[in-house]
Amino acid sequence: MSRFLATRAIALAFVMWLVTIIAFTLIRMAPGDPSATMLGSDATPQAVAEFRAAYGLDRPIAVQYLAWLGHVVRGDLGTSIYLGRPVTAAILERLPASLTLTFAAFAIALFFGVVLGLAAAYWRDSWVDRLVSALAALSLSIPSFWLGICLIYLLSVRWPVLPSGGFVEPWVDPWRSLRTLVLPSLALGYLQLGLIARMTRASMLEALRGDYVRVARAKGVSEFRVVVHHAFGNSLIPLLTVAGVSLGVLFGGAVVIETVFTIPGVGRLLVNAVVRRDYPVVQGTLLIVAAWYVLVNLVVDFLYTVSDPRVRLQG
Repeated sequence: MSRFLATRAIALAFVMWLVTIIAFTLIRMAPGDPSATMLGSDATPQAVAEFRAAYGLDRPIAVQYLAWLGHVVRGDLGTSIYLGRPVTAAILERLPASLTLTFAAFAIALFFGVVLGLAAAYWRDSWVDRLVSALAALSLSIPSFWLGICLIYLLSVRWPVLPSGGFVEPWVDPWRSLRTLVLPSLALGYLQLGLIARMTRASMLEALRGDYVRVARAKGVSEFRVVVHHAFGNSLIPLLTVAGVSLGVLFGGAVVIETVFTIPGVGRLLVNAVVRRDYPVVQGTLLIVAAWYVLVNLVVDFLYTVSDPRVRLQG
């Protein structure tokens, strides 16, 4: 198992290196310059030159990248041009809001997706199956930002039941935090809910046709134990895969939802940094998002070895 995980860790480290190249070059390919944002259009050429020299923007791109990569390896993401503070501190300050929203949306998507997928597979070709399939197809066709705007209009404007935005830490005020998280987590998690439901249904249909299910039923095992323990337990690998992908997508997709619901998270920090051409913040935030994907994939690979003995033996 240790060799299996070590091989995966090396591959993911290579992926992170590629992400540093992409994160560094993409923002510089976009039109605009930090000096124009910070100094304004009336800045003199001398002031612009001094600004670029102060932040090392006048050096060749390759030199800038190698200098930045050297700091990243040491755990230093640089200093924000607009905020004037370390990028790491700015991200860590907003990370709890993004993680709270991500895990809340993931809990909704995973719970309802698995339950609906199990119901659709068990009552195959019934009205339950058709209803779940329709809901899943609808979820995959609705953009999260549009759903968020609709939820705000219905439940915050037309019927003021829930707040339309903001964020409260769960450890500060659990009830207010729950109220502020309901709408954004629903808007963010609904897409992944449909994906998980469809994958659960497909893997369960295959598992329910297995010989071990027929043997368990012939031995008189209760139907609940047959479905949950025997069938669902043997269909976890595809579900783990799609759940890992969903958890990574939810953290990256929080960028739009945080902007719609004015949540002070990493996504909103990234949007503001792109508008201001704050290179260090954009690069650092993209690295954090990529590191989240890498971490989730590593955890999923480890869960493979735990849930399936065949994968453990191969590892």
